[in-house]
Amino acid sequence: MKDLRINNEIRARDVRLVGEEGEQLGVVSLREALALAQERHLDLVEVSPTARPPVCRLMDYGKYKYEQAKKERESRKKQKVVSVKELKIRPNIEEHDFEVKVRSAHRFLEDGDKVKCTMMFRGREIVHAGLGQETLAKLADLVKDVGVIERPPRVEGRSMIMILAPKKGV
Repeated sequence: MKDLRINNEIRARDVRLVGEEGEQLGVVSLREALALAQERHLDLVEVSPTARPPVCRLMDYGKYKYEQAKKERESRKKQKVVSVKELKIRPNIEEHDFEVKVRSAHRFLEDGDKVKCTMMFRGREIVHAGLGQETLAKLADLVKDVGVIERPPRVEGRSMIMILAPKKGV
């Protein structure tokens, strides 16, 4: 939130004054505007410093800052932070171990997180990259009700990586 200049921090000679309810009070000298603000127990806040003359508004600055901070907190509360969970598997994974990984991926996708599936190859297993691709395709097929493939399987060094994203509306 940007800090606005208030009261004696304003450096213009004349200002365009706006009242508490948004009504135009015209172009007045800074001294008159400050006197009017003090008389009404309000602050004179420079809302548009680049205008000629600068636009100043009569308001309770503390209350304004509080309401802006409250709006910011509310908007942050509505944001969903998507994290990426990683599943590491091997091409010769046993059936039960694979089912456990599928359940984990299912749970992560239901929670709204992305899943990075990493197929790790050791030694000469990289020669059989097709087996790894089949396993990743099988995993993607088993979680297709809650997730979609965001990035298809791609070999990167000694591993193959696929990214699954949660489906919209799940």
